[in-house]
Amino acid sequence: MAISDRYREITREVDFLLGDLRTQGLDEGQGARKVARALKILQESLERVGEIPRMRLEADLTPILISAHKQLDWARLQFEEEKEPARAAAVWDLEQKVYRLLNDL
Repeated sequence: MAISDRYREITREVDFLLGDLRTQGLDEGQGARKVARALKILQESLERVGEIPRMRLEADLTPILISAHKQLDWARLQFEEEKEPARAAAVWDLEQKVYRLLNDL
């Protein structure tokens, strides 16, 4: 799968997680706010990710992915603190996908 496709997939999954949190009325918590921030960071480059030349992917996407990963990590820690292990695990899975994409750059 292409880097841009994986980036879009991660963005969709973060969006889905945030939608799930909102459906459950949990969108006001610190963890949900961090997930929302990660989504915003990812969405800022969503439209142009397929237009980035291969030789610039690492330079252009690395700071974005690191910022999103940081927000997701804070969200996971918040969910763990709030005794929400299922949500923390869901965020951890997303963190791993971001990390693997970073490694492939």
